[in-house]
Order: sequence, then structure tokens, then C-alpha cells
Amino acid sequence: MRRVSLTAIEGIPAVRPGDDLATQIGDAADAQGLALANGVLVVCQKIVSKAEGRLVALADVEPSQEARRVAEQDDKDPRHVEVVMRETARVVRHGHRTWIAETRHGFVCANAGVDLSNADADTAVLLPVDPDASARALLDELAKRGAGPLAVVVSDTFGRPWREGLVDVALGCAGIAPIEDLRGGTDWVGRPLEVTATATADQLAAAAGLLMRKDAGIPAVWVDGVTPKGDGAVRDTLRESSTDLFR
Repeated sequence: MRRVSLTAIEGIPAVRPGDDLATQIGDAADAQGLALANGVLVVCQKIVSKAEGRLVALADVEPSQEARRVAEQDDKDPRHVEVVMRETARVVRHGHRTWIAETRHGFVCANAGVDLSNADADTAVLLPVDPDASARALLDELAKRGAGPLAVVVSDTFGRPWREGLVDVALGCAGIAPIEDLRGGTDWVGRPLEVTATATADQLAAAAGLLMRKDAGIPAVWVDGVTPKGDGAVRDTLRESSTDLFR
């Protein structure tokens, strides 16, 4: 692999619950003459969640006393805080108006992945129930349309400990191994590799994030120049608590 190219898939309409993402993405790709074959499709979590109906109208949310207390402390909407609490499996840290939580998937992120951006007013968007299954379903439906071979990565924007700024990471994948294990091989000067395992799915998500800015209206990116290898699920890459030095 010497050259990788990223292409924004434009013209995908606003996604609503129940929409057929494979049709919307496939039609948009066809319209710009883009063949979805021999590469990787990176799709932002937001449109996957919307298509799957993972939306909560804040008007229907009754905040608990704890949510009201936290909201007052952080100067936030108590209904939003209540939704975040419902999606939280474990509070990792709360401070500086920031709620860092572990979700039921095992992801550690701000607000348990609950987002208000790029959604209808007073609507919270939740993470997909099973992002790996979402990626697999989209891959299967695209294949029925004649696309492929390809892989699918579902991405979202996360903050990072110890560093400022956001970066896109993989929440789910299908048709590609999320980690390429290079242990047992050698580096370019012949030294044996003992610990190197590359987070391929995360790297693809981060690269696609250069085009999927929140103000760009681009929810999907095609990556050429990367031949999908292996298969697997992002959930299998989450570090066990017994080997996590930061718990």
C-alpha cells in the first residue's frame, strides 16, 4: 500500500428513522460515479443511529433529582443529563462540567455518547445498540446492491485523555480486522516486532474524519487504497479491566 485516497460521498439526504442507509449511500455514490469496491466505507455513527431510531425527544424526559443536581452544577439541560445517566454503565470521572462515562458497550467517552449536535431541536441521539451489528447489516445490504468487496466502519468523534482535541474512532466494523497484529514479523531493519498491533479500524475512522467535519454535512467517506483484510468486531478490541492500568 503506497497511496490512500479519501472521497466524500455527497448528496446523502437527511436520515430519518427507518431509512434504508444502503440505498441512500449507494445512490449517492452512483450519482458521483463512485464504485464501492475494493476499499472501505466509513460511516458516521449519527446517521446509523438516526436510521435505527436511536433518538430521544427531550420533551418526553422527566429528569431525576440527581440529574437536576448535576445539571444545576454544570449549567446544563437536566433532561439531557438524565438521558446521559440512563446510557451510563459506569461514571469514570465528573468534573469541569464534563461527564466521562463507560457505556454499556464498553466505550469510555463524554456524555456516554449522547449527542445533541446535527439533530432536530430538543432531540438527543444515542449510540447504536450494537455498532458492529449495524456495520454488518449495512455491509450485507450494500452487497445485495452489487457493491463490494468492501468493509464498513462506523465512526464517532471522541475526546482523548492527556491531549486536547477530538478524533474519530471506530465504534463498529465488518469485513475487516479492526486490529492488524504485526507481532512475530520484523520492522524495516529486521528487528522482531513483539508488541506492535495496529488499530486499523481506528486509523480509517480518523482519516475519514478529516472530511466528516460536523459543519461539512458529509456522513460517509470512501477510502481507496486499503484492501480489507480479515474480519472482526470492534467490541473485541476493548481492553479487559484486568489489564487496564488506568481503572
